[in-house]
Amino acid sequence: RRVSTSSSLPPPSPLTMRMIFFAFLVTLVACNAPPVPLDDIVIEKTFTPERCDRAVKSGDFVRYHYNGMFPDGKKFDSSYDRGTTYNVFVGRKQLIAGMDKALVGMCVNERRLVKIPPQLAYGKDGYGDIIPPESILHFDVLLLDVWNADDKAQIQTYHKPEKCGRIVQVSDYVRYHYNGTLLDGTLFDSSHTRMRTYDTYVGIGWLIAGMDQGLLGMCVGERRIITMPPSLGYGEHGDGSDIPPQASLVFDVVLLDLHNPKDEIAVEVQSLPDSCTRKSVEGDFMRYHYNGTLLDGTFFDSSYSRNRTYDTYIGKGYVIAGMDQGLLGVCVRERRRITIPPHLAYGEEGTGIPGSAVLVFDVHIIDFHNPSDKVEITSVKPEKCSYTTKRGDFIKYHYNATLMDGTYIDSSHSYGKTYDVVLGAGQVIPGMEQGLLEMCVGEKRTLVVPPHLGYGERGVDGEVPGSAVLVFDIELVNVEEGLPDGYMFVWNDDVSPDLFSEMDRNKDLEVDTTEFSDYILRQVNDGKGRLAPGFDPHRIIENMYSNQDRNKDGRITADEFKLKADEASTHDEL
Repeated sequence: RRVSTSSSLPPPSPLTMRMIFFAFLVTLVACNAPPVPLDDIVIEKTFTPERCDRAVKSGDFVRYHYNGMFPDGKKFDSSYDRGTTYNVFVGRKQLIAGMDKALVGMCVNERRLVKIPPQLAYGKDGYGDIIPPESILHFDVLLLDVWNADDKAQIQTYHKPEKCGRIVQVSDYVRYHYNGTLLDGTLFDSSHTRMRTYDTYVGIGWLIAGMDQGLLGMCVGERRIITMPPSLGYGEHGDGSDIPPQASLVFDVVLLDLHNPKDEIAVEVQSLPDSCTRKSVEGDFMRYHYNGTLLDGTFFDSSYSRNRTYDTYIGKGYVIAGMDQGLLGVCVRERRRITIPPHLAYGEEGTGIPGSAVLVFDVHIIDFHNPSDKVEITSVKPEKCSYTTKRGDFIKYHYNATLMDGTYIDSSHSYGKTYDVVLGAGQVIPGMEQGLLEMCVGEKRTLVVPPHLGYGERGVDGEVPGSAVLVFDIELVNVEEGLPDGYMFVWNDDVSPDLFSEMDRNKDLEVDTTEFSDYILRQVNDGKGRLAPGFDPHRIIENMYSNQDRNKDGRITADEFKLKADEASTHDEL
């Protein structure tokens, strides 16, 4: 069966054809008809910002961009094309009536499409060759700024530190960071991008008026948003580059530093020792630890990170002037905070720190001494004392050694035995030597030894820091009386008149080392003589023999042999 490809619908009737033709005419007329007249402006909000801190009121000054179009979309004017905003007071008949109405209630960054009828625009006269009579106008408006002639600087603090010991006052010098934007959020400047604070005096005209006002009353660490009208900013002309004329300005500010040229150092004592027998004075040499920060807490230096104290004379100009002052009158183990204005620190230039920076030092005093100091001795004597130590005595004692801040150094108790020395023989540091003289057995002493009588500027590597004051708690356990100065051997009895012959056992008229040594040791064993205590007896005897052997031939003859009393010069001999 063959299928037909023609339509199976019947042809339209004459009535239907007339209806279609009528509809076409209506459409044609509608497309070319003039716009429907408006009785009032029509506002369509095409963008509304999330926040609206302020809406335009009659009498406000506004800055806005716009495109002006006819209803068919043809543009007749644009602020964008001129590269500048339209700046005008609202409600003062400086605008066509419809725009005056349309701007009221707008927020910064809000965008509106405004349709204005002729009677609220240019009416039946139009505007030259640009706007024909009886024209409906469309404006695409973006509001960028609003202010009022009565506006003052507005301050919004959004962070304030818990402690605020001081606020900005007129004539103070401040260091702060800021971001500067227009009211619509356009960034025009930032100290952060330059990685350098803005440093200036406040309240004396070095800043725009709004910033001078907005910084007053701030605390270090505080963050503020300062909004100012152009009358307190850059006024009618702007800054000539990034800030337009008649622009409101917004500064997001964080205050980092604050001082006054009249400031002195500030000292806050944080802890004191239980006892303080002495306070530092000018000329003392001090060892201390410190942490150094800027006023906003930014760290810049620490002795702890170097694992060694800072050692210096105080009051002599070896440190910055503020530290010289702040370290006077302190106690060992005291902790204090010293706040130093820049004119008593590193000044306008800074040294590895920002210029004009206030410095904060948290200081812990480890020890101090004066070059004129002697050994300090505190003693607890036993009830009975029949003999006191002197040079040459061989003594045994216990000790505990610490630094002035209590840091452990050493102890004889840790070795389980006494420390044994001969006084006056240079076997201990000079301060210990002095502190052990004129002691009784059983006596206990505390010695404070300045470094020039201790281990000096270099100290002992890994044990005693350089220039450290030492504290020794000592107890004398035993003493063996020494010999008179210059003697290594003395007779307890009268000296034999045949001394040389008694030594010369083989009668060869010479005394060798063996004969000499055997004889001296026999006298000691028999109680007839004494060797200096605390020394190796064989070394003493060798020294005695060497002194008697005048010609150094290894033999002593009768002519060479002399007693101590017969010597013109001093020798450690018979």
